[in-house]
Amino acid sequence: MYITRSPFRPGRATEVLIVAHGSPSDPEPQERFVARLAERVGARTGAMVRGATLAKPGSLEAAVAGMRAPQVFPHFMTDGWFVSTHLQTRLETAGLADWVTLTPLGMSAALPELAARRLRAEMAEAELPESRTTLVVAAHGSPKDPRPARATEAFAKALKATRLFREVRAGYVDEAPSLEEVATVEGPAIVLPFFAARAGHVLMDLPEALEAAAFEGVVLPPIGTWDNVPLLICETLARAEAAP
Repeated sequence: MYITRSPFRPGRATEVLIVAHGSPSDPEPQERFVARLAERVGARTGAMVRGATLAKPGSLEAAVAGMRAPQVFPHFMTDGWFVSTHLQTRLETAGLADWVTLTPLGMSAALPELAARRLRAEMAEAELPESRTTLVVAAHGSPKDPRPARATEAFAKALKATRLFREVRAGYVDEAPSLEEVATVEGPAIVLPFFAARAGHVLMDLPEALEAAAFEGVVLPPIGTWDNVPLLICETLARAEAAP
């Protein structure tokens, strides 16, 4: 577990809250996305699972209504300010006295293996040769906070250890090295967007950077939208329940 508030320790997850950043300029698509994600996790676990975004006013408050001590899964790629500070304040302000904040999606120990399986399948379908293909991990980054890049680099390092790729590079929208620089690749290549949702940066900054880099390889959907993410969340909940 990542952050624990109060002495509460669940024997079995009966209340789960999945929280995403959301999109302030267009909140509804991300609200629907996190609601569907919550439905899928709830169907697998039998728990009461609700979803909310931080961006839509009232979303978090409505989701926690009636909850006593939920396990909170941050659908974020890092433990940066939004997870470690803003989310905690919002939960307290919403009226929760007890909750457990789990490891964010992007820092899950199971995520690199999940990604490696998907990448291997995508490379086979696109006829990209293993050990001779460059993987570009496209991420947000932050010029003021080292935590986003730290999470990205740890993920990239784990994928490099699989030996599936000739090279694994991480490039950022908001810090150096830039995504355009890193995506300027010779030979076969594939891009994995290390983002939680298909929004903002994935819809605008990522395509612009790849176009500027004249990138012609395969571009995957953002990892947070993959079909097997609900199972990863369920496994995270199970590990939290088993923790002493």
